[in-house]
Amino acid sequence: MAYKVLTRCPVCSSKLTVTKLQCKKCNTVIENDFELSKFSYLTTDQLNFAEVFIKCRGNIKDVEKELGISYPTVRSKIEDLIVSLGYAPIKEKEDNSSEVIDKLEKGEITAEQAINLLKK
Repeated sequence: MAYKVLTRCPVCSSKLTVTKLQCKKCNTVIENDFELSKFSYLTTDQLNFAEVFIKCRGNIKDVEKELGISYPTVRSKIEDLIVSLGYAPIKEKEDNSSEVIDKLEKGEITAEQAINLLKK
């Protein structure tokens, strides 16, 4: 049975590196400090979302339907992926009041948080 590679230290949560590779067929072992892909450090939920997003060819409406989530939630998950992959998020200057109200209706934020977000 093969296990998923651990990417975070269970003690301090720092990123782990792969230091040993072995061939199952001939047992050749290679030891070094191997770099993992940025995608290796994503959570299972982030990877699943990225897979759906790619399968839907980036069409947010299709992602909404497939996952049963709202537009603001899809956008939030995209921003989360962007940050987790090491890129700076783009700060939007557009009116986000409908997103805030949607989050409030879904119980994702409190009324006080909604008021603070709308004041910004």
